Amino acid sequence: MLEAENCCLVVVDVQGKLARLMHDKDTLFKNIQILIQAVKILEIPILWCQQVPSALGPTVAEIAELLTGIEPIDKAGFSCCGQPDFDNKLKGLGCKQVVLCGIEAHVCVYQTAVDLVKRGYEVDVISDAVSSRTLENKNVGLERIAAGGGNISSTEMALFELLRTAEHPQLKEIAKLVK
Repeated sequence: MLEAENCCLVVVDVQGKLARLMHDKDTLFKNIQILIQAVKILEIPILWCQQVPSALGPTVAEIAELLTGIEPIDKAGFSCCGQPDFDNKLKGLGCKQVVLCGIEAHVCVYQTAVDLVKRGYEVDVISDAVSSRTLENKNVGLERIAAGGGNISSTEMALFELLRTAEHPQLKEIAKLVK
């Protein structure tokens, strides 16, 4: 199970026109926003990646505005792993669990998840906070992630794992985000 003191959130490539072509993009954006807001409340670190922003464009405004104060990590490889800035920042956090959200489930999210598992991290991919242009590609990506050792979760499931108890001091604040 996820532990707030031992994890980070990685937001993967929610950029430009491509992000607006995702299957069920409204749910995707809403759940990524919920995750970002919740992990900020819980003081969980966030890593923010962008795939060749000069070509794909910047992170969409509704996500980027929640990431103010965090420096994006630009990358060319599909996996976030192997990008020195990402690798160094992740290692510096000292966490063993990584929560992934973003696009596309069958390319960048998949390759990042598999690489992280190979490096010994516990990986939770948030199924309702990742997408691809087609539902079929999203589903194939999630299946391959699970087969590769990643955990498939949902926004609410992950948040309540992090809280663990109805007595958590931030329960009401987090619960408001998902209602």
